Amino acid sequence: MRCTLGVDVGTSSTKGVLVAADGAILASTTRAHDVSRPRTGWVEMDAAIWWDEFVSITRELLSAHPDAEVIAVGVSGMGPCILLVDEDDEPVRPAILYGVDTRAGAQIERMTAELSAEEIIRVGGSTLTSQAGGPKIAWVADEEPDAWVRARRLFMPASWLARKLTGAYVLDHQSASQVSPFYDIENEQWHAPFWSQYAARIAPPQLAWAGDIAGSVTDDAAALTGLAAGTPVITGTIDAWTEAVSVGAHEPGDLMLMYGTTMFMIFTNSVATGAETLRTPSMWTTAGAFPGTRNLAGGLSTSGALTAWLKDLTDADYPQLLAEAEASGPGARGLLMLPYFAGERTPIQDPDARGVIAGLTLAHGRGDLYRAALEATALGVRHNVETMRAAGADIRRIVAVGGGTQGQLWLQIVSDVTGLVQEVPATTIGASYGAAFLAATAVAAAGEDADAEAPLIADWNPVAQIITPDAALRPTYDTLFDRYVRLYSATADIAHELAADQRASTGSATHSGGSAAHTHPTTSSTEES
Repeated sequence: MRCTLGVDVGTSSTKGVLVAADGAILASTTRAHDVSRPRTGWVEMDAAIWWDEFVSITRELLSAHPDAEVIAVGVSGMGPCILLVDEDDEPVRPAILYGVDTRAGAQIERMTAELSAEEIIRVGGSTLTSQAGGPKIAWVADEEPDAWVRARRLFMPASWLARKLTGAYVLDHQSASQVSPFYDIENEQWHAPFWSQYAARIAPPQLAWAGDIAGSVTDDAAALTGLAAGTPVITGTIDAWTEAVSVGAHEPGDLMLMYGTTMFMIFTNSVATGAETLRTPSMWTTAGAFPGTRNLAGGLSTSGALTAWLKDLTDADYPQLLAEAEASGPGARGLLMLPYFAGERTPIQDPDARGVIAGLTLAHGRGDLYRAALEATALGVRHNVETMRAAGADIRRIVAVGGGTQGQLWLQIVSDVTGLVQEVPATTIGASYGAAFLAATAVAAAGEDADAEAPLIADWNPVAQIITPDAALRPTYDTLFDRYVRLYSATADIAHELAADQRASTGSATHSGGSAAHTHPTTSSTEES
Protein backbone atom coordinates (compact mmCIF):
# COMPACT_ATOMS: atom_id res chain seq x y z
CA MET A 1 0.00 0.00 0.00
CA ARG A 2 1.53 3.30 -1.13
CA CYS A 3 1.50 6.00 1.55
CA THR A 4 3.40 8.90 3.06
CA LEU A 5 4.71 9.28 6.60
CA GLY A 6 4.36 12.53 8.52
CA VAL A 7 5.97 13.23 11.89
CA ASP A 8 5.65 16.42 13.94
CA VAL A 9 7.63 17.30 17.07
CA GLY A 10 5.44 19.47 19.30
CA THR A 11 5.75 21.11 22.68
CA SER A 12 4.16 18.30 24.67
CA SER A 13 4.32 15.36 22.27
CA THR A 14 5.56 14.01 18.97
CA LYS A 15 2.89 12.72 16.59
CA GLY A 16 3.23 10.44 13.61
CA VAL A 17 0.77 9.41 10.93
CA LEU A 18 0.70 7.09 7.93
CA VAL A 19 -1.53 8.49 5.18
CA ALA A 20 -2.80 6.72 2.08
CA ALA A 21 -2.68 8.31 -1.36
CA ASP A 22 -6.29 9.50 -1.00
CA GLY A 23 -5.66 11.19 2.35
CA ALA A 24 -7.10 8.44 4.52
CA ILE A 25 -5.27 7.98 7.82
CA LEU A 26 -4.00 4.43 8.02
CA ALA A 27 -2.44 4.70 11.47
CA SER A 28 -1.30 7.32 13.94
CA THR A 29 0.56 7.35 17.22
CA THR A 30 1.87 9.80 19.80
CA ARG A 31 4.79 10.04 22.20
CA ALA A 32 4.24 12.40 25.13
CA HIS A 33 7.22 14.32 26.44
CA ASP A 34 8.04 17.23 28.70
CA VAL A 35 10.07 20.33 28.09
CA SER A 36 12.65 21.42 30.65
CA ARG A 37 12.21 24.66 32.61
CA PRO A 38 15.49 24.90 34.58
CA ARG A 39 14.98 28.55 35.50
CA THR A 40 12.19 31.08 35.31
CA GLY A 41 11.87 32.18 31.71
CA TRP A 42 13.85 29.25 30.30
CA VAL A 43 12.11 26.59 28.21
CA GLU A 44 14.34 24.06 26.51
CA MET A 45 14.54 20.46 25.34
CA ASP A 46 17.05 17.70 24.70
CA ALA A 47 17.19 17.23 20.92
CA ALA A 48 17.92 13.52 21.36
CA ILE A 49 14.24 13.15 22.27
CA TRP A 50 13.21 14.40 18.82
CA TRP A 51 15.15 11.72 16.96
CA ASP A 52 14.45 8.92 19.43
CA GLU A 53 10.72 9.55 19.19
CA PHE A 54 10.85 9.75 15.40
CA VAL A 55 12.55 6.34 15.28
CA SER A 56 10.12 4.82 17.77
CA ILE A 57 7.05 6.25 16.03
CA THR A 58 8.18 5.18 12.58
CA ARG A 59 8.89 1.62 13.68
CA GLU A 60 5.50 1.37 15.38
CA LEU A 61 3.59 2.67 12.36
CA LEU A 62 5.44 0.42 9.94
CA SER A 63 4.90 -2.59 12.20
CA ALA A 64 1.17 -1.88 12.28
CA HIS A 65 1.11 -1.83 8.48
CA PRO A 66 3.77 -4.21 7.16
CA ASP A 67 2.33 -3.79 3.65
CA ALA A 68 2.91 -0.03 3.74
CA GLU A 69 5.19 1.34 1.02
CA VAL A 70 6.33 4.75 2.24
CA ILE A 71 7.05 6.80 -0.87
CA ALA A 72 8.08 9.98 0.99
CA VAL A 73 8.61 11.32 4.51
CA GLY A 74 7.28 14.62 5.87
CA VAL A 75 8.80 16.34 8.90
CA SER A 76 7.57 19.22 11.02
CA GLY A 77 8.23 20.69 14.43
CA MET A 78 7.71 23.45 16.94
CA GLY A 79 9.61 26.66 16.39
CA PRO A 80 11.44 28.82 16.01
CA CYS A 81 13.84 26.79 18.17
CA ILE A 82 17.58 27.21 18.45
CA LEU A 83 19.58 23.97 18.44
CA LEU A 84 23.31 24.53 18.06
CA VAL A 85 25.57 21.56 17.33
CA ASP A 86 29.29 21.04 16.96
CA GLU A 87 31.32 19.81 14.00
CA ASP A 88 30.23 16.23 14.72
CA ASP A 89 26.54 17.17 15.03
CA GLU A 90 26.58 16.78 18.80
CA PRO A 91 24.35 19.40 20.48
CA VAL A 92 26.40 21.90 22.49
CA ARG A 93 23.45 22.47 24.84
CA PRO A 94 19.71 21.72 24.96
CA ALA A 95 17.61 23.41 22.27
CA ILE A 96 16.13 26.78 23.28
CA LEU A 97 12.44 26.87 22.41
CA TYR A 98 10.30 29.48 20.72
CA GLY A 99 8.61 32.57 22.20
CA VAL A 100 7.72 30.94 25.51
CA ASP A 101 11.45 31.08 26.34
CA THR A 102 12.15 34.66 27.40
CA ARG A 103 15.78 34.48 28.51
CA ALA A 104 17.23 36.77 25.81
CA GLY A 105 15.82 40.11 26.94
CA ALA A 106 19.23 41.76 27.32
CA GLN A 107 20.27 40.57 23.87
CA ILE A 108 17.04 41.90 22.35
CA GLU A 109 17.75 45.30 23.87
CA ARG A 110 21.41 45.32 22.82
CA MET A 111 20.82 44.15 19.24
CA THR A 112 17.97 46.63 18.80
CA ALA A 113 20.23 49.44 20.01
CA GLU A 114 23.13 48.34 17.81
CA LEU A 115 21.14 47.73 14.62
CA SER A 116 18.13 50.08 15.18
CA ALA A 117 14.55 48.93 15.27
CA GLU A 118 13.89 50.51 11.89
CA GLU A 119 16.67 48.57 10.16
CA ILE A 120 15.65 45.32 11.84
CA ILE A 121 12.08 45.74 10.59
CA ARG A 122 13.27 46.77 7.12
CA VAL A 123 15.45 43.68 6.74
CA GLY A 124 13.48 41.02 8.58
CA GLY A 125 9.96 42.43 8.80
CA SER A 126 9.54 42.14 12.58
CA THR A 127 10.83 43.72 15.75
CA LEU A 128 12.93 41.57 18.03
CA THR A 129 10.88 39.77 20.68
CA SER A 130 11.11 36.53 22.63
CA GLN A 131 9.95 34.79 19.43
CA ALA A 132 13.07 35.84 17.50
CA GLY A 133 15.87 33.31 17.05
CA GLY A 134 18.76 35.74 16.63
CA PRO A 135 18.88 37.07 20.20
CA LYS A 136 18.81 33.50 21.55
CA ILE A 137 21.88 32.67 19.48
CA ALA A 138 23.49 35.81 20.88
CA TRP A 139 22.50 34.72 24.39
CA VAL A 140 24.47 31.49 24.01
CA ALA A 141 27.47 33.51 22.82
CA ASP A 142 27.19 35.88 25.79
CA GLU A 143 26.25 33.49 28.59
CA GLU A 144 27.69 30.08 27.68
CA PRO A 145 31.08 30.64 26.01
CA ASP A 146 32.11 26.99 26.42
CA ALA A 147 29.07 25.91 24.38
CA TRP A 148 29.44 28.78 21.92
CA VAL A 149 33.04 28.03 21.03
CA ARG A 150 31.96 24.55 19.85
CA ALA A 151 28.87 25.66 17.90
CA ARG A 152 29.05 25.15 14.14
CA ARG A 153 25.51 24.52 12.80
CA LEU A 154 21.93 25.62 13.51
CA PHE A 155 18.87 23.37 13.49
CA MET A 156 15.20 23.33 14.41
CA PRO A 157 13.18 20.14 15.04
CA ALA A 158 12.13 19.63 11.40
CA SER A 159 15.57 20.37 10.00
CA TRP A 160 17.19 18.17 12.67
CA LEU A 161 15.04 15.23 11.60
CA ALA A 162 15.91 15.94 7.95
CA ARG A 163 19.60 16.00 8.91
CA LYS A 164 19.42 12.70 10.79
CA LEU A 165 17.50 11.07 7.95
CA THR A 166 19.41 12.41 4.94
CA GLY A 167 22.58 14.19 6.06
CA ALA A 168 21.34 17.45 4.48
CA TYR A 169 22.08 20.75 6.19
CA VAL A 170 19.03 22.73 5.17
CA LEU A 171 16.44 25.07 6.71
CA ASP A 172 13.21 26.21 5.14
CA HIS A 173 12.58 29.87 4.37
CA GLN A 174 9.69 30.18 6.80
CA SER A 175 11.74 28.95 9.75
CA ALA A 176 14.70 31.05 8.63
CA SER A 177 12.54 34.17 8.60
CA GLN A 178 12.00 33.68 12.33
CA VAL A 179 15.73 33.64 13.04
CA SER A 180 15.34 37.42 13.18
CA PRO A 181 17.20 39.58 12.33
CA PHE A 182 19.39 37.28 10.23
CA TYR A 183 16.97 36.74 7.30
CA ASP A 184 16.19 39.23 4.51
CA ILE A 185 12.43 38.95 4.07
CA GLU A 186 12.16 40.69 0.68
CA ASN A 187 15.11 38.95 -0.99
CA GLU A 188 14.39 35.58 0.67
CA GLN A 189 17.97 34.95 1.73
CA TRP A 190 20.23 35.18 4.76
CA HIS A 191 21.28 38.74 5.58
CA ALA A 192 25.04 38.32 5.59
CA PRO A 193 25.96 41.52 7.53
CA PHE A 194 23.79 40.66 10.55
CA TRP A 195 24.71 36.96 10.43
CA SER A 196 28.45 37.69 10.40
CA GLN A 197 28.11 40.23 13.20
CA TYR A 198 26.41 37.87 15.66
CA ALA A 199 26.80 34.28 14.41
CA ALA A 200 29.99 34.17 12.33
CA ARG A 201 31.18 30.84 13.72
CA ILE A 202 27.96 29.09 12.62
CA ALA A 203 27.63 27.99 8.99
CA PRO A 204 24.28 29.24 7.67
CA PRO A 205 22.02 26.39 6.51
CA GLN A 206 21.13 26.09 2.86
CA LEU A 207 17.67 27.54 2.28
CA ALA A 208 14.76 25.64 0.71
CA TRP A 209 10.97 25.71 0.79
CA ALA A 210 8.97 23.53 3.15
CA GLY A 211 7.81 21.11 0.46
CA ASP A 212 11.17 20.81 -1.29
CA ILE A 213 12.96 17.48 -1.08
CA ALA A 214 15.93 17.84 1.27
CA GLY A 215 17.44 14.46 0.40
CA SER A 216 16.91 10.73 0.70
CA VAL A 217 16.99 8.35 3.64
CA THR A 218 20.54 7.10 4.16
CA ASP A 219 21.49 3.49 4.79
CA ASP A 220 22.22 4.24 8.45
CA ALA A 221 18.87 5.99 8.95
CA ALA A 222 17.08 3.16 7.15
CA ALA A 223 18.59 0.60 9.51
CA LEU A 224 17.38 2.57 12.54
CA THR A 225 13.89 3.51 11.35
CA GLY A 226 12.80 0.68 9.07
CA LEU A 227 12.28 3.10 6.19
CA ALA A 228 13.67 2.12 2.81
CA ALA A 229 17.00 3.68 1.92
CA GLY A 230 16.53 6.27 -0.81
CA THR A 231 13.06 7.38 0.34
CA PRO A 232 12.66 11.15 -0.28
CA VAL A 233 12.42 13.43 2.76
CA ILE A 234 11.05 16.96 2.56
CA THR A 235 12.69 19.98 4.19
CA GLY A 236 9.65 20.62 6.40
CA THR A 237 8.86 23.68 8.47
CA ILE A 238 7.45 24.93 11.78
CA ASP A 239 4.38 23.04 12.97
CA ALA A 240 1.91 25.94 12.86
CA TRP A 241 2.64 26.45 9.17
CA THR A 242 2.46 22.73 8.47
CA GLU A 243 -0.85 22.68 10.30
CA ALA A 244 -2.11 25.47 8.04
CA VAL A 245 -1.18 23.28 5.08
CA SER A 246 -3.11 20.37 6.61
CA VAL A 247 -6.36 22.33 6.37
CA GLY A 248 -5.66 24.31 3.21
CA ALA A 249 -5.40 27.63 5.08
CA HIS A 250 -2.47 29.02 3.12
CA GLU A 251 -4.13 30.93 0.29
CA PRO A 252 -4.19 34.77 0.18
CA GLY A 253 -6.81 36.04 2.63
CA ASP A 254 -6.80 32.89 4.77
CA LEU A 255 -6.38 33.00 8.54
CA MET A 256 -5.61 29.83 10.45
CA LEU A 257 -6.48 29.55 14.14
CA MET A 258 -4.56 26.74 15.81
CA TYR A 259 -6.09 25.59 19.09
CA GLY A 260 -3.32 23.96 21.07
CA THR A 261 -1.16 24.29 24.17
CA THR A 262 -0.74 27.82 22.89
CA MET A 263 -2.98 29.55 20.35
CA PHE A 264 -1.41 30.45 17.03
CA MET A 265 -2.73 32.57 14.16
CA ILE A 266 -1.36 32.86 10.63
CA PHE A 267 -2.66 35.24 7.94
CA THR A 268 -1.45 34.72 4.39
CA ASN A 269 -0.97 37.17 1.55
CA SER A 270 0.86 36.78 -1.75
CA VAL A 271 3.64 39.12 -2.84
CA ALA A 272 3.68 37.18 -6.11
CA THR A 273 0.37 38.87 -7.00
CA GLY A 274 1.63 42.31 -6.02
CA ALA A 275 0.48 42.46 -2.40
CA GLU A 276 2.90 44.12 0.00
CA THR A 277 4.66 42.44 2.88
CA LEU A 278 2.61 43.49 5.91
CA ARG A 279 4.54 44.83 8.89
CA THR A 280 3.49 45.90 12.36
CA PRO A 281 5.56 45.99 15.56
CA SER A 282 2.81 44.07 17.36
CA MET A 283 2.92 40.95 15.18
CA TRP A 284 5.44 38.72 13.38
CA THR A 285 6.10 39.13 9.67
CA THR A 286 7.46 35.93 8.12
CA ALA A 287 8.03 34.18 4.85
CA GLY A 288 5.31 31.70 3.99
CA ALA A 289 5.54 27.97 3.54
CA PHE A 290 5.47 28.39 -0.25
CA PRO A 291 7.34 30.68 -2.67
CA GLY A 292 5.84 34.13 -3.10
CA THR A 293 3.80 34.06 0.11
CA ARG A 294 4.14 36.14 3.25
CA ASN A 295 2.50 35.77 6.62
CA LEU A 296 1.44 38.01 9.45
CA ALA A 297 1.45 35.76 12.49
CA GLY A 298 0.70 35.94 16.17
CA GLY A 299 0.29 33.72 19.16
CA LEU A 300 -1.03 33.50 22.71
CA SER A 301 1.42 32.01 25.21
CA THR A 302 -1.32 29.96 26.84
CA SER A 303 -4.59 28.46 25.66
CA GLY A 304 -4.74 24.68 26.10
CA ALA A 305 -2.02 25.06 28.74
CA LEU A 306 -4.38 27.31 30.71
CA THR A 307 -7.36 24.98 30.52
CA ALA A 308 -5.13 22.04 31.47
CA TRP A 309 -3.87 24.01 34.48
CA LEU A 310 -7.44 24.63 35.63
CA LYS A 311 -8.35 20.99 35.09
CA ASP A 312 -5.49 19.83 37.29
CA LEU A 313 -6.13 22.52 39.88
CA THR A 314 -9.81 21.63 40.29
CA ASP A 315 -9.35 17.85 39.99
CA ALA A 316 -12.20 17.69 37.48
CA ASP A 317 -12.38 16.15 34.03
CA TYR A 318 -12.96 18.10 30.83
CA PRO A 319 -16.60 17.01 30.28
CA GLN A 320 -17.49 18.24 33.79
CA LEU A 321 -15.74 21.55 33.29
CA LEU A 322 -17.25 22.12 29.85
CA ALA A 323 -20.76 21.39 31.11
CA GLU A 324 -20.32 23.77 34.04
CA ALA A 325 -18.77 26.43 31.80
CA GLU A 326 -21.70 26.24 29.42
CA ALA A 327 -24.10 26.62 32.34
CA SER A 328 -22.12 29.65 33.53
CA GLY A 329 -23.10 31.52 30.36
CA PRO A 330 -21.60 34.43 28.41
CA GLY A 331 -19.52 36.68 30.64
CA ALA A 332 -18.87 33.91 33.19
CA ARG A 333 -21.24 35.53 35.70
CA GLY A 334 -19.15 38.68 35.91
CA LEU A 335 -15.63 37.23 35.68
CA LEU A 336 -12.91 38.53 33.38
CA MET A 337 -9.55 36.81 32.96
CA LEU A 338 -6.29 37.88 31.36
CA PRO A 339 -4.71 34.66 29.99
CA TYR A 340 -1.14 35.84 30.45
CA PHE A 341 -0.13 33.00 32.76
CA ALA A 342 3.09 32.50 30.75
CA GLY A 343 3.57 36.13 29.81
CA GLU A 344 2.15 37.12 26.46
CA ARG A 345 3.35 37.17 22.91
CA THR A 346 1.23 39.11 20.45
CA PRO A 347 -0.05 41.75 20.25
CA ILE A 348 1.20 43.14 23.59
CA GLN A 349 4.67 41.52 23.36
CA ASP A 350 5.09 41.46 27.12
CA PRO A 351 6.93 38.49 28.66
CA ASP A 352 6.38 40.01 32.12
CA ALA A 353 2.58 40.08 31.78
CA ARG A 354 0.82 37.85 34.28
CA GLY A 355 -2.57 36.19 34.60
CA VAL A 356 -5.34 38.19 36.21
CA ILE A 357 -8.83 37.10 37.31
CA ALA A 358 -11.08 40.06 38.02
CA GLY A 359 -14.52 40.05 39.57
CA LEU A 360 -14.20 37.00 41.83
CA THR A 361 -16.74 36.48 44.60
CA LEU A 362 -17.48 33.59 46.93
CA ALA A 363 -20.42 32.71 44.70
CA HIS A 364 -18.19 31.78 41.75
CA GLY A 365 -17.32 28.15 41.03
CA ARG A 366 -14.93 26.22 38.86
CA GLY A 367 -17.32 26.34 35.90
CA ASP A 368 -17.22 30.14 35.98
CA LEU A 369 -13.42 30.06 36.08
CA TYR A 370 -13.28 27.64 33.18
CA ARG A 371 -15.72 29.74 31.16
CA ALA A 372 -13.63 32.84 31.90
CA ALA A 373 -10.51 31.01 30.68
CA LEU A 374 -12.18 30.04 27.41
CA GLU A 375 -13.42 33.60 26.94
CA ALA A 376 -9.97 34.98 27.80
CA THR A 377 -8.34 33.03 24.98
CA ALA A 378 -11.12 34.17 22.62
CA LEU A 379 -10.56 37.79 23.65
CA GLY A 380 -6.86 37.28 22.98
CA VAL A 381 -7.69 36.00 19.49
CA ARG A 382 -9.87 39.06 18.88
CA HIS A 383 -7.05 41.34 20.04
CA ASN A 384 -4.76 39.73 17.46
CA VAL A 385 -7.33 39.78 14.66
CA GLU A 386 -8.05 43.47 15.16
CA THR A 387 -4.32 44.21 15.19
CA MET A 388 -3.84 42.28 11.94
CA ARG A 389 -6.69 44.14 10.27
CA ALA A 390 -5.26 47.46 11.40
CA ALA A 391 -1.99 46.45 9.69
CA GLY A 392 -3.83 45.86 6.41
CA ALA A 393 -4.77 42.17 6.58
CA ASP A 394 -7.82 41.45 4.43
CA ILE A 395 -9.08 38.39 6.29
CA ARG A 396 -11.58 36.57 4.08
CA ARG A 397 -11.61 33.01 5.43
CA ILE A 398 -11.01 31.49 8.88
CA VAL A 399 -10.01 27.86 9.36
CA ALA A 400 -9.78 26.29 12.82
CA VAL A 401 -7.45 23.39 13.56
CA GLY A 402 -5.82 21.62 16.49
CA GLY A 403 -6.92 19.47 19.40
CA GLY A 404 -9.05 22.25 20.88
CA THR A 405 -11.45 22.07 17.92
CA GLN A 406 -12.86 18.89 19.43
CA GLY A 407 -14.64 21.03 22.02
CA GLN A 408 -17.73 22.67 20.52
CA LEU A 409 -18.09 25.22 23.31
CA TRP A 410 -14.61 26.69 22.85
CA LEU A 411 -15.14 27.04 19.10
CA GLN A 412 -18.50 28.75 19.61
CA ILE A 413 -17.09 31.17 22.19
CA VAL A 414 -14.27 32.20 19.84
CA SER A 415 -16.76 32.86 17.03
CA ASP A 416 -19.10 34.76 19.36
CA VAL A 417 -16.30 36.93 20.80
CA THR A 418 -14.62 37.68 17.47
CA GLY A 419 -17.68 37.74 15.22
CA LEU A 420 -15.87 35.36 12.84
CA VAL A 421 -17.26 32.39 10.98
CA GLN A 422 -14.89 29.43 11.39
CA GLU A 423 -14.49 26.45 9.09
CA VAL A 424 -13.50 23.20 10.80
CA PRO A 425 -12.03 20.49 8.57
CA ALA A 426 -12.81 16.79 8.78
CA THR A 427 -9.30 15.95 9.99
CA THR A 428 -7.73 18.02 12.75
CA ILE A 429 -4.87 15.68 13.64
CA GLY A 430 -2.57 18.58 12.86
CA ALA A 431 0.92 19.19 11.58
CA SER A 432 1.87 15.54 11.09
CA TYR A 433 -0.96 15.26 8.57
CA GLY A 434 0.21 18.41 6.81
CA ALA A 435 3.74 17.03 6.69
CA ALA A 436 2.43 13.85 5.06
CA PHE A 437 0.56 15.97 2.50
CA LEU A 438 3.66 18.02 1.68
CA ALA A 439 5.60 14.78 1.22
CA ALA A 440 2.96 13.47 -1.20
CA THR A 441 3.00 16.68 -3.24
CA ALA A 442 6.81 16.74 -3.28
CA VAL A 443 7.03 13.27 -4.83
CA ALA A 444 4.43 14.17 -7.45
CA ALA A 445 6.17 17.46 -8.27
CA ALA A 446 9.55 15.74 -8.63
CA GLY A 447 8.12 13.60 -11.41
CA GLU A 448 10.24 10.64 -10.36
CA ASP A 449 7.26 8.39 -9.67
CA ALA A 450 4.88 7.83 -12.55
CA ASP A 451 2.23 6.47 -10.19
CA ALA A 452 2.25 9.54 -7.91
CA GLU A 453 -0.48 12.09 -8.58
CA ALA A 454 -0.44 15.53 -6.98
CA PRO A 455 -3.07 15.49 -4.21
CA LEU A 456 -5.41 18.36 -3.38
CA ILE A 457 -5.93 19.20 0.28
CA ALA A 458 -9.61 19.89 -0.43
CA ASP A 459 -9.93 16.22 -1.41
CA TRP A 460 -7.81 14.97 1.48
CA ASN A 461 -9.45 17.13 4.13
CA PRO A 462 -12.81 18.74 3.27
CA VAL A 463 -14.65 21.17 5.55
CA ALA A 464 -16.83 19.24 7.99
CA GLN A 465 -18.36 21.98 10.13
CA ILE A 466 -19.00 25.71 10.05
CA ILE A 467 -19.23 27.69 13.29
CA THR A 468 -21.34 30.84 13.02
CA PRO A 469 -21.28 33.61 15.66
CA ASP A 470 -24.41 34.44 17.64
CA ALA A 471 -25.09 38.05 16.67
CA ALA A 472 -27.20 38.58 19.80
CA LEU A 473 -24.06 38.20 21.95
CA ARG A 474 -22.08 40.85 20.11
CA PRO A 475 -22.90 43.72 22.53
CA THR A 476 -21.97 41.57 25.53
CA TYR A 477 -18.60 40.63 24.08
CA ASP A 478 -17.90 44.13 22.73
CA THR A 479 -18.18 45.39 26.30
CA LEU A 480 -16.07 42.53 27.64
CA PHE A 481 -13.36 43.16 25.04
CA ASP A 482 -13.15 46.82 26.01
CA ARG A 483 -12.72 45.79 29.65
CA TYR A 484 -10.15 43.15 28.63
CA VAL A 485 -7.92 45.72 26.98
CA ARG A 486 -8.32 48.18 29.85
CA LEU A 487 -7.64 45.52 32.48
CA TYR A 488 -4.18 44.83 31.06
CA SER A 489 -3.33 48.54 31.03
CA ALA A 490 -4.59 48.94 34.58
CA THR A 491 -2.65 46.00 36.02
CA ALA A 492 0.54 45.89 33.93
CA ASP A 493 2.75 47.78 36.38
CA ILE A 494 1.80 45.55 39.29
CA ALA A 495 2.20 42.42 37.12
CA HIS A 496 5.72 43.52 36.18
CA GLU A 497 6.62 44.04 39.84
CA LEU A 498 5.31 40.58 40.70
CA ALA A 499 7.24 39.07 37.78
CA ALA A 500 10.42 40.61 39.16
CA ASP A 501 9.65 39.13 42.59
CA GLN A 502 9.12 35.72 40.99
CA ARG A 503 12.50 35.87 39.29
CA ALA A 504 14.18 36.93 42.51
CA SER A 505 12.62 34.06 44.45
CA THR A 506 13.23 31.26 41.91
CA GLY A 507 16.46 32.28 40.22
CA SER A 508 16.64 34.29 37.06
CA ALA A 509 18.39 34.37 33.75
CA THR A 510 20.91 37.16 33.36
CA HIS A 511 18.72 39.50 31.38
CA SER A 512 16.47 42.48 31.84
CA GLY A 513 13.69 41.51 29.48
CA GLY A 514 11.54 39.56 31.91
CA SER A 515 10.41 36.00 32.23
CA ALA A 516 7.13 34.30 31.99
CA ALA A 517 7.38 30.59 31.52
CA HIS A 518 4.44 28.59 32.78
CA THR A 519 5.88 26.23 35.36
CA HIS A 520 2.96 23.84 35.69
CA PRO A 521 3.32 20.62 33.66
CA THR A 522 1.18 20.67 30.54
CA THR A 523 -1.19 17.75 30.31
CA SER A 524 -3.17 18.93 27.31
CA SER A 525 -3.05 16.63 24.33
CA THR A 526 -2.87 19.62 22.00
CA GLU A 527 0.27 21.22 20.70
CA GLU A 528 1.72 24.31 19.35
CA SER A 529 4.49 26.68 18.75
